[in-house]
Amino acid sequence: MTGTIARLTDRGFGFIKPDQGDKDVFFHARSLVEIMYDDLREGEAVTFDVEEGPKGPSAINVKRA
Repeated sequence: MTGTIARLTDRGFGFIKPDQGDKDVFFHARSLVEIMYDDLREGEAVTFDVEEGPKGPSAINVKRA
């Protein structure tokens, strides 16, 4: 999937706004590939996969687009 970084926190997680869909998807810094969390910026384009977890969907394999 593709989307943009909607929100970043100072606690190592954030939310992605998918290009297709209306609900933001949670991601954790552990889910990043080839990028450090501190290098991400809100509004930046990313690609990612979605995994269903106990608290709902979350993004994994998050990369810069």
